[in-house]
Amino acid sequence: MSFYFKRKGYKEANTQRRNGARSVSTARNTIYIVLGSISLILGTLGIFLPLLPTTPFYLLTAGLYLRSSEKLYKKAMSNKFFGTIVRDFQEEKAIPLKAKIFSVSLLWITILSSAYFFVPLLWVKILLVAIAAGVTVHILSYKTKKK
Repeated sequence: MSFYFKRKGYKEANTQRRNGARSVSTARNTIYIVLGSISLILGTLGIFLPLLPTTPFYLLTAGLYLRSSEKLYKKAMSNKFFGTIVRDFQEEKAIPLKAKIFSVSLLWITILSSAYFFVPLLWVKILLVAIAAGVTVHILSYKTKKK
């Protein structure tokens, strides 16, 4: 008998199982795992692409894994890089100074070089600079993590 049966009581669980509750739960978990994995990939890409945020995608990944697979959640949270980012942000709501400097610098280098070399339309250049300014304000609005 699974944990699900022990927690709900056999009669109630048996009724729910007949009504498809277990298949819905399995499908939901599969969807959460797939979405969590996509979010993990996007967060990792965000390390290298300045317009893609890293921490929000990693937080989303942790939340989706927590709701779907204890094994994946523990594996992700024990990861040296991923787990550190998520734990630091959850506990302190702060970003390390080194990460702030790196992300804002990379953001502006990428945006300005893209606007100068690759974007011919003035309104798109202005839009890119406005987006970069918004992202900069957002990043700098978080507390700086003390070591």
